[in-house]
Amino acid sequence: MLNKIKIMLEMIKFKHTVFAMPFALMGAFLAGRGIPSLSVFFWVVIAMVGARTAAMTFNRIVDRRFDAANPRTAGRAIPAGEVTMGESWVMVVLASCLFFFACWMMNSMALIIAPIALSLTFIYSLTKRFTWLCHVVLGVALAFSPLGGWVAVAGTLSGYPWVLSLGVLFWVAGFDCVYACLDADFDRKAGLYSMPASFGRKNAFRLAVFFHVLAFVLFTLTGYLQGLNFIYYIGIVLTGGALFYQHLAVNPKDLSRIQVSFFSMNGFIALTLFLVTWISLLMVH
Repeated sequence: MLNKIKIMLEMIKFKHTVFAMPFALMGAFLAGRGIPSLSVFFWVVIAMVGARTAAMTFNRIVDRRFDAANPRTAGRAIPAGEVTMGESWVMVVLASCLFFFACWMMNSMALIIAPIALSLTFIYSLTKRFTWLCHVVLGVALAFSPLGGWVAVAGTLSGYPWVLSLGVLFWVAGFDCVYACLDADFDRKAGLYSMPASFGRKNAFRLAVFFHVLAFVLFTLTGYLQGLNFIYYIGIVLTGGALFYQHLAVNPKDLSRIQVSFFSMNGFIALTLFLVTWISLLMVH
């Protein structure tokens, strides 16, 4: 049983929850102008774990045939036969229930937006079949992370810094566009859509740079609108450096260091922005 759980957690790359979780907590901390109650903090974490687990498992289910045909992904748990379809669907249902329960434990507004947020994460998994805007749809889905954190504390959308969600949207769209370069040739042959498959790797990288510049500007604007101090802007400088490094480390002709670009730097960005927000709020208040 423990081995099966380990396989399923690896199947959904559970450790990559670090991408969205810090932004959910950032939204919660901004709403409360500091550390929220232990109860709210706990349910925000549980909600994020539930939503991401459900979304990633659903993605693995609907993409199983493409994963099996793609040499890069053929070893994933479902096409490799390590996890059954029944087990996967049980995981989707249980994780979805956990997400909705966590939202219910927070407040009515959190429960109202919960179906929209979770539906978007499911819809994303299907968009690659008909639009190269799939990366933007993923960005919209993850943009609900800080919004959800804010609602968990405030119980309302009033006063929410929408520029933060827009920043998350373009940050995610940018790095997902770069990551999709790994499968550009396969996607083209399989009739799937992505920016690299549709426009070529070089143009996809250019779009990713544009998205990341927008994200940087929007993250900076978030600090200004929320009255955060110089500590936050130190984090913004580090974020800019990390974004810049991603585009130095990887290029359309050499994707060998994409793991560093995609995982290490993006995890660093999310954690950095959350931490400097927290420290700035502590100093301001």
